[in-house]
Amino acid sequence: MDWNECLKKRIAKEVIEDEELINSLLKTSKNKLDSERKLELNEITSASKISLLYDSLRELLEALSLKKRFKIYNHECYTYFLKEILNETQIAEEFDDLRKIRNIINYYGKEISIQEAKDVLERMNSLRDKILGLLK
Repeated sequence: MDWNECLKKRIAKEVIEDEELINSLLKTSKNKLDSERKLELNEITSASKISLLYDSLRELLEALSLKKRFKIYNHECYTYFLKEILNETQIAEEFDDLRKIRNIINYYGKEISIQEAKDVLERMNSLRDKILGLLK
């Protein structure tokens, strides 16, 4: 798949910029980040922390795509948006890798060690900072 296929299949579409929705997504993203940070990292919370931080990251991507006048309905299409519209290949590849890790945890029940969770959370925080930079 690529960006053109996302558009062709209506998984992504052009929209009018919605500043109110963008601000709401930024607030929700921050709330999920704050929630993730309140959880102590342990065997019980590691998957939950990853899910919360991933959701925070994905909401920033949604705000970014709306700012660029696109609505995206599929997490995979955010990768193509980053790569093909914003020319941010490294960020796109990092997001796609983190998306796959999150999916394996959420949908296939993969257990993750505390050290693996620390590494994933660090990568997500770093990527979140880069996306915030693109929003400015």
